[in-house]
Amino acid sequence: MSPTHQYTCAMHPELVKDEPGDCELCGMHLELVSGDTRQQRSTDVSHADKTSQKPALAKAGQYICAMHPEIVKDEPGDCPLCGMQLEPVIPTDDDDSGRKEYRKMLLRFLVSLPLSAVLLSIAMFGFPSIPDDIQPWFELALATPVVFWSAWPFFVRAVQSVQNRSPNMWTLIGLGVSVSYTYSLVATIVPGIFPESLQTDGVVPVYFEAASVIVTLTLLGQVLELRARAATGDAIKGLLGLAPKTARRINADGSEEDVDLAQIAVGDIVRVRPGEKVPVDGKVQSGTSVVDESMLTGEPVPVDKAPGDDVMGGTVNATGALVVRADQIGSGTVLSRVVEMVATAQRSRAPMQRLADSVAGVFVLLVLSAAVVTLIVWGIFGPAPSWVFGLINAVAVLIIACPCALGLATPMAVMVGTGLGARHGVLFSDAEAMENLRRVDTVVVDKTGTLTVGKPTVGQVDPASGVTTAEVLRAAASVNQSSEHPLAKAITTAAIDAGVELVEPDDFDAHPGFGVSAKIDGKSVVVGNIDLLHDQGIETNPELAGNSVGRTLVYVAVNGQEAGVIELLDEIKESSPAAVKALQEDGVTVVMATGDAPGPAQVVANELGIKDFYAGVRPDDKLQIVTDLQADGHFVAMAGDGINDAPALAKADVGIAMGTGSDIAIDSAAVTLVKGDLHGINSARAISSATVRNMKENLGFAFVYNSVGIPLAAGVLYPFTGLLLSPMIAAAAMSLSSVSVITNALRLRRAKI
Repeated sequence: MSPTHQYTCAMHPELVKDEPGDCELCGMHLELVSGDTRQQRSTDVSHADKTSQKPALAKAGQYICAMHPEIVKDEPGDCPLCGMQLEPVIPTDDDDSGRKEYRKMLLRFLVSLPLSAVLLSIAMFGFPSIPDDIQPWFELALATPVVFWSAWPFFVRAVQSVQNRSPNMWTLIGLGVSVSYTYSLVATIVPGIFPESLQTDGVVPVYFEAASVIVTLTLLGQVLELRARAATGDAIKGLLGLAPKTARRINADGSEEDVDLAQIAVGDIVRVRPGEKVPVDGKVQSGTSVVDESMLTGEPVPVDKAPGDDVMGGTVNATGALVVRADQIGSGTVLSRVVEMVATAQRSRAPMQRLADSVAGVFVLLVLSAAVVTLIVWGIFGPAPSWVFGLINAVAVLIIACPCALGLATPMAVMVGTGLGARHGVLFSDAEAMENLRRVDTVVVDKTGTLTVGKPTVGQVDPASGVTTAEVLRAAASVNQSSEHPLAKAITTAAIDAGVELVEPDDFDAHPGFGVSAKIDGKSVVVGNIDLLHDQGIETNPELAGNSVGRTLVYVAVNGQEAGVIELLDEIKESSPAAVKALQEDGVTVVMATGDAPGPAQVVANELGIKDFYAGVRPDDKLQIVTDLQADGHFVAMAGDGINDAPALAKADVGIAMGTGSDIAIDSAAVTLVKGDLHGINSARAISSATVRNMKENLGFAFVYNSVGIPLAAGVLYPFTGLLLSPMIAAAAMSLSSVSVITNALRLRRAKI
């Protein structure tokens, strides 16, 4: 009998144990996989089928770490590995934990900023001027709230990192801040315990400004990070908001009542009135209507519904009343599956983050080792008082190695790059998007609203012999002028734009799913599809329809004779041909995936020179297309504008939303093109390259600074020059390194795009 619980490694899923512990190969904590939720993680081992492996699953109501998705808990809290706040696996629409955390950290930053600025001014420039015997106490008063209140979360994370044997940046930051503050506190209260060689007029130099500046710069990085993280749940909340809160249930005795959606069970009968959202996935029992399913399917034209047809929860009932039997509720609905797909895809990029955290852990251990070695070497071999010199130099090592510049390198480049992108109509949501976009070799694009305008328009009117174009438009538009159907509105708009005068129809009659009929100036008019005309005994001329591939045809008949055919189409955006060509010339493969029918998809693909396209796809199909391309080794961007694109946008290496599209798509994507113009992708790629180059320069500054600064702080030059890098100079150097990173990041504003 197999054990109930087993544990596996996120990085090496071939390693499975019956008890918790650490991975023998990489040292990571093993994660629990049990029962039906056991899933293998993707890996490169030769015996694994990479197409069938999935991340370990977490359930709604649990909390997960964005950096370490193997950490799943039943209650909110902090990640034991990196200290980040756990977030809901699937946020509820009233969850505001991400925003609250951001606001808390922002308040801590706003408190520490002015206090640190004054401390830095006093220490570096002697302004304001304060008597020497009072200055340490004044600095103590300014630094204490920064260290004990603003930096408190950092100390908690530092302690957790030690308790969990997972050293990270918080370990070093907590140690650097606490050592510099404690040393300065002792120097302020009992300066006499220090040797006279370290005193100036009985005062020992203090380093409160170092502790405060470390805290403030770290808080700046946290605020920038949390602001981006707080937005990641907005897409899911928006999706959850699509579902109605109540449903009108028809009871067995025929009575009706509005109940909470949670009270609806499979098999219940509900009424959906005009203008309401469909509350469940189910089948129409009675009634006819037109339902807007574009948010889930991407199809621009609403779908006619009659008894026996399926409907999906969250879609909008436009015209008539429907009676629907609930077949899927709660997590079983299409909308709920979209929510789950978006939530899962948004966490699917974590392995790269885990690798970065592992590198940070090695860096922390090296710095701590350098500080310990500095203390011991000075204590044993240094001049008297050797251990005091050792302590001071060890403090200098911890201060100068504090990773403020390292922590600012990416956030500052992202902040400036974000501004650069905004000026060019490109909105980036995080550093990962900026890093990855330049690497994209395949772009999957939606059709409706991305390559095309996204709403039907009259492309051509083909009148019958002896009938004018104006007469065809007048008959069709007059009958349809009161309809809200998109096809009817397109015909009415075309007639008005052509200067055709409309008249009120008489004896109006709707034929759901087929068209409408009425009398105009005493003449009978039929407007609809070819089946409606044939049902009315009206013959049609095939030559009028011509080559109808990719077009929606509306037939018009007057007094029993065909008067003409109106062709409607979803026009290609003016910018799309040049944008697609530019991407292809840049070596990027363009793939179209649309929920629209094959005919219109083929026409658009041919006109734009797109060789690979998929038609009639649903949200999970688009997600699978992106997944398959990634499995084939492609670096994939997804560009779309609809709710149906949200899972694929979140799953893609880079999701690109049209600013003219739905809020859900924008929230799911990492990049938004404000103008909804695919030309923005080329601009975004250029910004990505410039920003990543700037990030590398910043990281280079930080690492070179540490490579040079740590040995100097340790006193390697003392035997040759007699010079030591005091903690004050180390603090100044630490601040200057951060300034150099900020200055270099600001250069990005002048990049040519």
